[in-house]
Amino acid sequence: MSHDNTTSTKYSDTRKDVPTPSLACHDPSNPSIPGSPKTTLSSALETGASLSQDFSPVKSICAHLNAFHVYASEPTRFVEANHYCAHLTEDVRQCILYDSPNPGARILGIEYMITPKLYETLPQQEKRYWHTHVFEVKSGMLIMPKPTGLMPQAAWEKAEKTEMEKVVTLYGKIYHLWQVDRGDKLPLGEPQLMTSFTDESQFPVDMEKVLDERDQRFPGADWRAKRESRKDIEVPEMHPDADWTWKKDKQK
Repeated sequence: MSHDNTTSTKYSDTRKDVPTPSLACHDPSNPSIPGSPKTTLSSALETGASLSQDFSPVKSICAHLNAFHVYASEPTRFVEANHYCAHLTEDVRQCILYDSPNPGARILGIEYMITPKLYETLPQQEKRYWHTHVFEVKSGMLIMPKPTGLMPQAAWEKAEKTEMEKVVTLYGKIYHLWQVDRGDKLPLGEPQLMTSFTDESQFPVDMEKVLDERDQRFPGADWRAKRESRKDIEVPEMHPDADWTWKKDKQK
């Protein structure tokens, strides 16, 4: 894919090139990534490391969220992101962002989430790098994919809604390092500040079609049903400096 960004809308489905879980755990080489397939020695070393080393930071990950991020500098471009999040404190979360939930997925970047009381301590210019999650939650765009297992769907939906009631109040700051939507084979260029959609009209393509396609890949996901069930989630008052990409009356 060309690096020419002159077209008005940029969105591509990168998941089609991601290997299936049954193959990826043995050879997670992604055809979109340059390099030779992993050797038997590399696989053996990884197995040995997984048995002998402590991976405490990643073991603290406690939630998988899925949504879409927008390039703050070019808001006609957006990309799907799978968030794997951990709580550092009750006021700070940190998420590793991947382009798929499968083995062999590429790390896109990172997102931090903070509570309003911490956001209020930030300088004005810093506040403008952060975005809200209100539309993501209320529209049904933001989901917590149900894991495979015996948990009933109703129980999972209740757990997800409880999580959404917390996330709707948080501010997020995202940087992406790998622009997979334009076909980059490796992470190229400067980190990109990302933001979230705050209204359906901001989608450069049909939002319903995008979310329908996403839901097909996550059993039990139904953004329309989630939108309906979240109508009673209270909308918090968010700071006017957040979501700066979408402000029509920007001031230098």
